[in-house]
Amino acid sequence: MTYNRCGKSGLLLPKISLGLWHNFAGVDVYENSKEMVLKSFDMGITHFDLANNYGPPPGSAEETFGKILRKELSAYRDQMIITSKAGYLMWPGPYGEWGSRKYLISSCDQSLKRMGLDYVDIFYSHRPDPDTPLEETMMALDQIVRSGKALYVGISNYDPKQSQEAFDILRALGTPCIVHQPSYSMFNRWVEDGLLDVLEENGVGSVVFSPLFQGLLTDKYLNGIPKDSRAAKSHGFLQSSQITPEKIEKIKALNLIAQDRGQKMSQLALSWVLRDPRVTSVIIGASKVAQIKDAVAIVDHPDFSQQELEKIEKILQS
Repeated sequence: MTYNRCGKSGLLLPKISLGLWHNFAGVDVYENSKEMVLKSFDMGITHFDLANNYGPPPGSAEETFGKILRKELSAYRDQMIITSKAGYLMWPGPYGEWGSRKYLISSCDQSLKRMGLDYVDIFYSHRPDPDTPLEETMMALDQIVRSGKALYVGISNYDPKQSQEAFDILRALGTPCIVHQPSYSMFNRWVEDGLLDVLEENGVGSVVFSPLFQGLLTDKYLNGIPKDSRAAKSHGFLQSSQITPEKIEKIKALNLIAQDRGQKMSQLALSWVLRDPRVTSVIIGASKVAQIKDAVAIVDHPDFSQQELEKIEKILQS
């Protein structure tokens, strides 16, 4: 595994991180979830990304991970980066989502209980709150670190302007933000419109989620929608309506470039996101160990040539 420095912090993150958004919940097979976590760690993936509401049901991914950690990996806690977040709907009522101090601190406490931890390595504000002062949200993150419940803080899904304001507040409080977690893929390039520049200027790393566009940027959907795919699941985020003929044609063309490079389509998509040095790590989702092995294999693959990048850009812009 290759480890990259997270912005200008002292923290190193693996190039490939494992996300527990899907396939680690109460509705999933525990033995498969456990095997994926253990094999990931064996291959050098030390970063495990969670959030309070990952499931279904909400909270069950943290419970699953906590069980694996307690039974299999507790001796290696100091070799692991475990993260969680709060911001999206977790419980009903007025205090169960968004960015208030009440919600963030309560949610952090609940996440620690579910995982059986004294602290997480990074705690994120999962999304900006339009109705709560940004100062309140950032002060809550600062308090979480000062109380020993997290070592570092991050933000996720903040636009460039919101990110700069958050960085300024946290820096003034003495708990600088070390990482931003945005979505980014060949089919979702919003971070290129200013956010990556803001991160570089502030010495903040980036950990990208959905680099495969919820699994679409693979060879899985080239001939229809498989029954075991995310698009076929009722609780999945990739909808069949997103799998358009135009996107499939682009994936087929990109897949030819991948084959010329000796890669699978999924490996090409991950490598492409990591081509930018401002991207610290990519979070992969997985339903089986083989997918994790494929992702880790890109670490030893050659960088893109300028000609390859130009071919890819032409396909994406077509």
